[in-house]
Amino acid sequence: MEYVYIHGAEIPALGFGTWALRGNKCTRAVLSALDIGYRHLDTAQTYNNEKQVGDAVRESQIPRENIFITTKIKPPNLSYDDVLESFEISRDKLQTEYADLLLIHWPSSKVPIPESIKAMNKLQSDKKVKHIGVSNFSVNQTREAMDASKIPILTNQVHYDPFRSQSSLLEFCAENEVMLTAYTPLAKGRAAKNFQLKEIGDKYGKTPAQVSLRWLIQQKNVSAIPKAGSPEHQKENMNIFDFKLSSEDMEKIFELQGGIAEKLRSLIGL
Repeated sequence: MEYVYIHGAEIPALGFGTWALRGNKCTRAVLSALDIGYRHLDTAQTYNNEKQVGDAVRESQIPRENIFITTKIKPPNLSYDDVLESFEISRDKLQTEYADLLLIHWPSSKVPIPESIKAMNKLQSDKKVKHIGVSNFSVNQTREAMDASKIPILTNQVHYDPFRSQSSLLEFCAENEVMLTAYTPLAKGRAAKNFQLKEIGDKYGKTPAQVSLRWLIQQKNVSAIPKAGSPEHQKENMNIFDFKLSSEDMEKIFELQGGIAEKLRSLIGL
């Protein structure tokens, strides 16, 4: 496993996403992922599976401190009191004393960002949350969250894959020590069917999906959280730490979304 080291946190660069996993299927999938070696789990209030994630962590008997758990506050719960109250429910479902990372899932049109951040800061000071962040925020919204917070904003979790440019946000994150967490990193199956990714993968003996994930985590301060229901796909996604893409191949993948500016290239470590 490789890690992102930022603001005192050590985050596994490859995590396990649980969106759309429900009930026993979710518990089994998370147990399988933990058995394979995943130690970064991503859930959310809106996924309706925090309890199943918590059940799997408990059943795995892996020490809690060895698993990095992220959950997210849904938009209807973003007022100060609702953040505090809804997180207690999340904490009970997850069967944990703390979350490693708590995110605002989506910016609210009704609640100011500073109000939500103030509540998250309290949770951190009460040692119920180790780190805080945001999800689906623009550059300006991320900056507002940073300005409002007494503690660093650890990440902005957004949709990022080989075909979807996040150049402005990547540049902002690189300049401000914010991790970018990529959800839907395989473009809902599109990556697996792409000829250019297959051509690159053939050089390394890897699949297009593995090339896509390697491309993501090889960028500075970028992590990825693919969802995979079957052990076979979980293992495939995990098997990306025994090779490294060349600078030329990294650039070829960036070209799938229109290339990469020189300034951004240096900022994200290419």
